Amino acid sequence: MARAAKSERRDREQRERAQEVELIEKLVGINRVAKVVKGGKRFGFAAIVVVGDGKGRVGHGTGKAREVPEAIRKATEHAKRSMIRVPLREGRTLHHDVNGHYGAGRVVMRAADAGTGIIAGGPVRAIFEALGVHDVVAKSVGTSNPHNMIKAAMDALSQCSSPRSVAARRGKKVGEVFGSRKGAEAEIRE
Repeated sequence: MARAAKSERRDREQRERAQEVELIEKLVGINRVAKVVKGGKRFGFAAIVVVGDGKGRVGHGTGKAREVPEAIRKATEHAKRSMIRVPLREGRTLHHDVNGHYGAGRVVMRAADAGTGIIAGGPVRAIFEALGVHDVVAKSVGTSNPHNMIKAAMDALSQCSSPRSVAARRGKKVGEVFGSRKGAEAEIRE
């Protein structure tokens, strides 16, 4: 039994290493923080990182340490553990417009036509690049704090849903969720 557990753990570690090769890591920011102690100040570093696979999964993480590389490593590990899946339309944009907020951070995201590109600034742009989105328009309203902007963007992305999932939740077909133009016009007339 112990051999089977070791074998399973080894297989799981190999799968995780294989996944790590594919991941896109974006360093959003590093802050130097100070702790005042009896002899003066002790400096440390806080890092925020966004990780994604470029195919619809993304996560963010923070890490603090006395050295920059260690803070980045901790943030990356945290980001890998907090990844979420976001449904994408045609693998290039969002299915629908969505708003997200966290604290004073507000983010508005809109689906865009092919060829638009990523129109977003700062940390939100890093999220879209790691996520694998090619066409989107996003605006950050409120704070410019990268921590709150990223959490607001992740809140918005967690609200995204595909037409297939909405149809399944309602017990309908995808065509019924959208409705037909002729049927909608007939209802308006009546």
